[in-house]
Amino acid sequence: MPAKTPGARPRVLGLTGSIGMGKSTTAGFFAALGVPVNDADAVVHALYRGEAAAPVEAAFPGVTADGVVDRAKLAQVLAGDPAGFKRLEAIVHPLVRAREAAFLTEHRALGTPLVVLDIPLLFETGAQDRVDRIVVVTCSPEIQRARVLQRPGMTEEKFALILARQVPDAVKREGADYIIDTGLGLEAARAAVAAIVKECADA
Repeated sequence: MPAKTPGARPRVLGLTGSIGMGKSTTAGFFAALGVPVNDADAVVHALYRGEAAAPVEAAFPGVTADGVVDRAKLAQVLAGDPAGFKRLEAIVHPLVRAREAAFLTEHRALGTPLVVLDIPLLFETGAQDRVDRIVVVTCSPEIQRARVLQRPGMTEEKFALILARQVPDAVKREGADYIIDTGLGLEAARAAVAAIVKECADA
């Protein structure tokens, strides 16, 4: 990693990939190399326990308990009301963007040379313009399906609903600057991450 330069804008990698492609594991490899990661999913979890809970409850009555959004209840409501995704996004996305902006401001002040924005719906939300390079994680459809259906509470119907809302993997790969095939195993993915970090450091 290059030396820190307080006040300089960090280079921003956007990390994305469809469900079950191994994005969270890959984000962990970046973090293990000392690259700060802003995890949009983790931010949403925090918001559901905090400032997003009240507006989400107002838009979808009955989906919170003790002031916390119950993601399972919310998923049930959205399964029966696909148009509700737009209402939810209108509540959550601005809050996520505000947290992301704070993250970037913090690391600019620190002079951090490289950061990762882990954005599950990077292409779907038009976030390409907020990053310098895009890293897409991928694997075969067979591996993806097997991983996703192992998740607690996941069904074929839920999987199909999620896929329908995501840009196809092939399209994401076309828009990538770097592609990491997590189907090749953990060590191959870890090595790919190390190579990307080194390239960014040398640039």
